[in-house]
Amino acid sequence: MIGPGRESVPRPHTGSYYAASRNDATDYGQLSGEQRADICVIGAGFTGVSTALHLAERGYKVTVLEANKVGWGASGRNGGQMIAGISGEQRIARQMGRHVEEVFRELRWAGHRIIRERVEKYAIQCDLKYGYLDVAIKPRHLRQQEADCARLQRDNLPFEVRMLSRAETAATIGTDAYLGALLNMGNGHLHPLNLCAGEARAAVSLGTTIHEASPVLRIEHGATARVITEHGAVSADTVILAGNAYHTLEHQLRGIMFPVNSFIIATEPLPAETVARINPRDLAVCDPNFVLEYFRLSADKRLLFGARLNYAGDDPDVIQKSHRAKMARLYPELADVRIDYAWGGKIGVPINRVPQMGRVASNVFYCQGYSGHGVNVTHLAGQILADAVAGTMERFDLFANVKPVRVPGAYRFAGPMMSLGMLYYRIKDRL
Repeated sequence: MIGPGRESVPRPHTGSYYAASRNDATDYGQLSGEQRADICVIGAGFTGVSTALHLAERGYKVTVLEANKVGWGASGRNGGQMIAGISGEQRIARQMGRHVEEVFRELRWAGHRIIRERVEKYAIQCDLKYGYLDVAIKPRHLRQQEADCARLQRDNLPFEVRMLSRAETAATIGTDAYLGALLNMGNGHLHPLNLCAGEARAAVSLGTTIHEASPVLRIEHGATARVITEHGAVSADTVILAGNAYHTLEHQLRGIMFPVNSFIIATEPLPAETVARINPRDLAVCDPNFVLEYFRLSADKRLLFGARLNYAGDDPDVIQKSHRAKMARLYPELADVRIDYAWGGKIGVPINRVPQMGRVASNVFYCQGYSGHGVNVTHLAGQILADAVAGTMERFDLFANVKPVRVPGAYRFAGPMMSLGMLYYRIKDRL
């Protein structure tokens, strides 16, 4: 047994493991009074901070407004898995009348490259590691993974990509629950909150201004937009909306994306012998279901175990109970391990699964809806938005030309509709 029995296990912390293990707390003051900027970015998660840094590197004067703290939303709560690819690739390629490989071969990896270069350039300590295992539960998953493996190998990528047998998979991650897996050493994992905060510091070092605790009340549109908070306002030539699943500001963006709940637990640090049994290569692991499960080790060797859950609250006891059972199904030896943290957050999932870029006015851009690939795609999105601000629209239009699917009543009845959606996909996953 690892740690004490369940009866003596204390209640998990209500905050995330990431918040507890961040390098340092951000402390950007609240907006007060009138300011002027070239670009005002609303939201200081990955999309907003990545965009701000791209723009600052090009010499723009940028102000970022955040309702809470840098990385407070999904960017600082997610599984920390850095996965190549963009959801909805086939749909976008069909829209363009082009082959998907022609369009996305380079774009799939662009976010990874941006992250790697930033970590090196700005000395961001975020536990970036490489190695990812896409595990198979059903024979159809294996067939898809074999096709993906063949495609990746044709691209002659500079890292290991290969299929693992059932026995190899069990030896690699210490469970015989899977039929096999696709090993991809180009994907990886990291501490997402430390990455986001590190990029924010880099942007500030280049002249960007960030204001936390400054929720935006409204935007006054015009040739020069005015972004208004309770205690101040920012006048800017361009505004970028980067709120993702937490965005409620612009009415025309409501109902085109569902906020999907995902929850994670963090165990106590595991003994070296346990780590050697369950994940000696320190890989991130994810299954292919929509109602998926994903897990990896933290830098201090906790198991971070996540899954989507048809639950809208944030009670750590509820999260722990659900996730402990799922984790123990894979690793019975962890059935009584102490759970130190249990938390959740919302990711943005469009109906058609295509990341959404567009404009609500000629000088007001938005980007949202990454369907669980946000660590990678938000960094590419920031570069694309910076290009668009500078007048280069080709990659922006790639996404903007795929019109989002609007569901009547989705914003008002998001909870019940999401519950029905989860039920639908749970049934579909079992087929």
